[in-house]
Amino acid sequence: MEFLSILAIGLAIIVIFAVIRGIYVIRQQECIIVERLGRFHAILNSGPQLIVPFIDQPRQMLWIRNGVILPVERIDLREVVLDIPEQRVITKDNVGITVDALIYTQITDVRRAAYEIQSLPLAIGQLTQTTLRNLIGELELDHTLSSRDAINNRLKAILDDAADKWGLKVNRVELRNITPPMEVQQAMEKQMQAERERRAQVLSAEGSKQSRILDAEGEKQSRIERSQGEQQEKINQALGDRDAIIARAEGEARGIEAVARAQATAISNVRDAFGNAHVAAQYLVAMEYLKRFGDMTTKQTDKVFIPYEASGVLSSLGGISDLLKKAGSASTHS
Repeated sequence: MEFLSILAIGLAIIVIFAVIRGIYVIRQQECIIVERLGRFHAILNSGPQLIVPFIDQPRQMLWIRNGVILPVERIDLREVVLDIPEQRVITKDNVGITVDALIYTQITDVRRAAYEIQSLPLAIGQLTQTTLRNLIGELELDHTLSSRDAINNRLKAILDDAADKWGLKVNRVELRNITPPMEVQQAMEKQMQAERERRAQVLSAEGSKQSRILDAEGEKQSRIERSQGEQQEKINQALGDRDAIIARAEGEARGIEAVARAQATAISNVRDAFGNAHVAAQYLVAMEYLKRFGDMTTKQTDKVFIPYEASGVLSSLGGISDLLKKAGSASTHS
């Protein structure tokens, strides 16, 4: 009886242990590959799951857990980051640089990830390194430093295509560091400094050029404005002179008309006196000449110059005097 009791207790313990071992509680975004007697049997997804103890066994595979590659039973289906270590690569222009990268990847087919490749993280890491060497080997240093996005996109396309048969999807690739040798960095810094100085000189020259252009434009505009002002001033002066000449001419014309009218009146009066218009005109001219001659003799000078024509005028006056006498005697007899 005691033996049977001990055996029953032992069997109970074994059954309880087997049941406990066959029960799995799987968290969200995790899964377990179950093999039955060494062959693939099923994939257990999230939630409580039960397997047959000692017959069904979870399969371990190498995968990334908290950034470290470990053998795991519970496979993380979330996107994980694979750190590609630094490696030295040679550019097309024979410059050795150090490059490292980050790969954001995710398992899409657990069965293929477990059975199509022996070590999935190692395989994708090695493929990334070799592909990165090939890509950078096609580029010169300057192009490599300025073409990170292009390298990332090409590397992602190549890795995603190669990893598809392993049940893996590459979501993103990022080159983290591209480090040239120290002497190359110093040369690049000097080149950048020289380029900055060149740009500063160019900007200074451009500023000086623009300043001179603006000064010239201002001087040109000033000359134009000044010449236009002078031109307008001359036009206004010419118009003023023209108006003055016209006004003076009109005044002289009116004066001449007035003189002509006065002279006509005087000639008419003298003609009435002398009875001869020609004699009257000579009389008036002689009288005007004597008036001007009198003005000449009133000047305070030692000598008086008498024009030769004065003799003709004076003789005319003599003739006119005789006419006046005759006219006076005729009027007395009448």
